[in-house]
Amino acid sequence: MTEYEQIRYEADGPTLLITMNRPDHLNAFTGVMREEMVDAYHRADADDSIRVIIVTGAGRAFCAGADLGRGPSTFDRTRDGQRAEEHRDGGGLVTLEIFKLKKPVIAAINGAAVGVGVTMTLPMDIRIASTQARMGFVFSRRGIVPEACSTYFLPRVVAPSQAAEWIYTGRVFDAQEALRGGLVSRVVEPADLLPTARSIAKEIADNTAPVSVALCRQMLWRSLGWSHPMDAHRVDSLGIFWMGQTDDVKEGVASFLEKRKPNFPGRPSKDMPP
Repeated sequence: MTEYEQIRYEADGPTLLITMNRPDHLNAFTGVMREEMVDAYHRADADDSIRVIIVTGAGRAFCAGADLGRGPSTFDRTRDGQRAEEHRDGGGLVTLEIFKLKKPVIAAINGAAVGVGVTMTLPMDIRIASTQARMGFVFSRRGIVPEACSTYFLPRVVAPSQAAEWIYTGRVFDAQEALRGGLVSRVVEPADLLPTARSIAKEIADNTAPVSVALCRQMLWRSLGWSHPMDAHRVDSLGIFWMGQTDDVKEGVASFLEKRKPNFPGRPSKDMPP
């Protein structure tokens, strides 16, 4: 799949901008959007020319949650003939694809991000919000439960007590509360949102080794489930041992000593450790 109906896929040098593109519906999440986003992430991960992915929404919303066009039966999968053991949550398929990525992902939250619109950002690495952004884990107000693996990700992104408050109340909150709670790292004016995201992406692309960043990303996320620092020590040791013999490390040290911009040869698509 290379042509998309409900998202835009725009590569600009080492930065890829993925835009949810249903502005007339506040970018509400559909099955088509799910399939297109999974495809886009998979496609981007295989492209070594792309170093960083930015995700945003078209128009005045980031993503207003699931499309409720089916009314009260929106979440009733038995109408589609599904059984419980067969059902796979669509938001979870997207967040698991993000979790597997070797590329950093920046969420540029430009407006409303509720339900799956906010849970899809949790496995992203950096979240930046516009002053106009509003977020909400509204599931309890719809009589449903959180999805997109958010009960795993949210208590690891913010304090468990903060996660509990937002999930249990289901209320919508503004960008400043998201900043205080640690859900986003910056709040900027709307005109500064994408330039700020692009600036961070450029800093990563211009100065870091792609394989190193890919390993760092997986180490950070996977370490959240480890029970003892010895688990981290073993993985750190393997990573240092493996990377220490590569041309990337030689280039990193040489460029530092020679006071020049590095040119790392390693590529995540083929040069990751076994």
